[in-house]
Amino acid sequence: MIEHQYDLVVIGSGPAGESAAMNATKSGLSVAVIDFRKAVGGNCTHQGTIPSKALRHAVHQIMQFNRNPMFRYVADQTWLSFPQVLETAERVIQKQVSMRARFYARNRVDLFHAQAAFKDKHTLELTYQDKKVETIKAKNFVIATGSRPYQPPEIDFNHPRIFDSDSILSLDSTPKNIVIYGAGVIGCEYASIFNGLGLKVDLINPGERLLAFMDDEISDALSYHLRSHGVLIRHNEAFKSIEGFDDHVVLTLQSGKKIKCDSFLWANGRTGNTDSLNLAAIDLKANRRGQLEVDEHYCTQQENIYAAGDVIGWPSLASAAYDQGRSISGVISDNGTYRHVNDIPTGIYTIPEISSIGKTERELTAEKVPYEVGKAYFKDTARAQITGEEAGVLKLLFHRETTELLGIHCFGDQAAEILHIGQAIMSQPSESGGNSIRYFLEHTFNYPTMAEAYRVAALNGINRLF
Repeated sequence: MIEHQYDLVVIGSGPAGESAAMNATKSGLSVAVIDFRKAVGGNCTHQGTIPSKALRHAVHQIMQFNRNPMFRYVADQTWLSFPQVLETAERVIQKQVSMRARFYARNRVDLFHAQAAFKDKHTLELTYQDKKVETIKAKNFVIATGSRPYQPPEIDFNHPRIFDSDSILSLDSTPKNIVIYGAGVIGCEYASIFNGLGLKVDLINPGERLLAFMDDEISDALSYHLRSHGVLIRHNEAFKSIEGFDDHVVLTLQSGKKIKCDSFLWANGRTGNTDSLNLAAIDLKANRRGQLEVDEHYCTQQENIYAAGDVIGWPSLASAAYDQGRSISGVISDNGTYRHVNDIPTGIYTIPEISSIGKTERELTAEKVPYEVGKAYFKDTARAQITGEEAGVLKLLFHRETTELLGIHCFGDQAAEILHIGQAIMSQPSESGGNSIRYFLEHTFNYPTMAEAYRVAALNGINRLF
């Protein structure tokens, strides 16, 4: 049996695993990365962030073409099939894999494409597809195995018309209608995608509102926008059973309602990929969602074993996972790059986008913070009028006495990009006056730009003070 020895072994090659490996090897540590796939990138590249966002972009381009009267001189409205737009995602995936593979080669990080399981706190057993077994030893480990869609045992996900958010990427035709169960981030994003392809979409929400963690007004804006484009949203509904037939699927809800559809997408919950790691061998136990508990340094109950990314739960964002992985290797190598990842912006790639950072109005009201609101509606900005992307609003929440920015919430085209301007100001020290809504009034913005919405929103907010 072959045996290998390293300073750090990372299980998983997604954003958390890759950043941990790259930062560690640049600090002089010997590093290996293990992934059961034959290609690097993790769930983020192959089944999650990259394919869904590439799909979304392709669909958005189709929608822009179809609603722009200028293009009627060129061609009539056109609709592409789901497999056609999926080709865009597949091209992006291949570019991402190729780029990331170069990272590992250039930085001399060893890659093992095998299934990993712990034997003890310093030893992993690797099992390859050909059943060959190797042993790998390390001083420290990072578990960055990601997550997968939760699959209730009573639902037959082997049925060709029943999908989760991973298997939907294998859909080889375009149904006339689809039911999506779950109105979180994934459910809302796919509702936008399929609606943009011209499908009839039913979005079933077990909760009271879409994206309940978002600012209420932004959540309402998304709900209104989806409904105005024909998406049927049903709140406070729980599924009772799902039956798959040769040519349709029937969803029965606990309220007694029955919904018939061509295809069904389950988008309600995810599970950490920890069940194959033999955690019992290292005295670790995942919670009921397959997630691991970590401290502020992302260390588990075993002092040499860390975890990052979706496998530790919230916020389950690729951006946060990347920073968490880098921070872990900063702790291990003591190279000064550690930071506890907080104040994380949220980017939701519906059509239009949603992005947010900081407090919501509901939170500030509950905390009895004297805040004020400044808004800029995209329809009133020259850039949005030029691009035709007029649906949206930028909302600034600020302290009415200190003018400190407390929350930024944006709904509209390029919201995830626009947000970072305000995020940079929010991160400035409040004591020196760096974090203030007045920044947007005291500095000149290019015109016409979407960034100008900050000036408009700041004026709107400041004019409310007395």
